[in-house]
Amino acid sequence: MPWYKEFQVPLGLFGLIVVQFFCAVFFIGDVVADYRAMGGFTGGVHFWFEVLAALSLLVTIAFEAGLLMRMLRRAAHLQGRLAVTKLAVYEVIEAEFEAWKLSPAEADVASFLVKGFGIAEIATLRGSAEGTVKAHLNAIYRKSGAHSRGDVLSLLIDRLLDEQTN
Repeated sequence: MPWYKEFQVPLGLFGLIVVQFFCAVFFIGDVVADYRAMGGFTGGVHFWFEVLAALSLLVTIAFEAGLLMRMLRRAAHLQGRLAVTKLAVYEVIEAEFEAWKLSPAEADVASFLVKGFGIAEIATLRGSAEGTVKAHLNAIYRKSGAHSRGDVLSLLIDRLLDEQTN
């Protein structure tokens, strides 16, 4: 997802607040001008409609500004929790690799496996032959008790879910 997608709603809401602010300034200026021209609050329906519109805009601006601040605080909170969760997931996966007694090379291949890379891609990323990657995969399957990539992922997901309930 492009970086700017994350900011579309807050930026849109901020833009709406800015437009409403300028509208409120216009209405307040018009109300003040009408008040001076009439010499007081003796205006008709038009005058009071403008006063109501200006007050409504000010209330709406305050409400939307509060909403925007809550959204930004919530987003920051969720970003922090996501970082903690990512770290916890990484630690659980690494602990499982250690429990399976994977060598550093096997753990590296297993990490790429979990990320969804194919054999050729793993070989390219590691700078090794595809046969070497296949040998590491066979060792990973044997040590983990899995028979396939899906089984490895299933074991890791089960472990992650077990960690959540403990």
